[in-house]
Amino acid sequence: MTDKKPTLQESAMRYGTLMGIFWTLKFVLFPAGMSMPVLLMAFFLLTLIVPVAGFFFVCQYRDRECEGVLNFSRAFLFTSFMYMFAALFTAVAHYIYFRYIDHGMIIATYQDMLSTMDQVATDGMKESIDQFQQALDAIATLSPLEITVQLLTQNIFNCTMLAIPTALLVMRKKKKE
Repeated sequence: MTDKKPTLQESAMRYGTLMGIFWTLKFVLFPAGMSMPVLLMAFFLLTLIVPVAGFFFVCQYRDRECEGVLNFSRAFLFTSFMYMFAALFTAVAHYIYFRYIDHGMIIATYQDMLSTMDQVATDGMKESIDQFQQALDAIATLSPLEITVQLLTQNIFNCTMLAIPTALLVMRKKKKE
């Protein structure tokens, strides 16, 4: 019997699901961090781990599925797909959160912070605070679906850019015998 190797897409789905679970668990820390700053710090620290986890997953793919050989284009494609599947997985969690749980809590928390900052701000800072307030007002008009699509697009774009250095670091040519 021959072992059928998984395709690039199947492997990207598998690793992307793991990454998506990580992103979703990490996302839970963001709204919780609005009331407990240590959780917000954990969210940001775990965000820094994302490229390391992506690198590790692509190395696993290279070594397990590709027999240690992976060119740049295949590494880039795998990494992009993996992040895309992770972003899709996480988009479901984002939608559920913003549709059924948040009810404007994050925006209200930021607006409270802005009003506190506005009371102690210098004249130079007031302009920046006004700009941030205008941005918050615009975000507050978005529906949960629009917020989710915005986050999904942002995740896919950022991770596609992250796929370039990851592919450069992970690619490995076949050794000459």
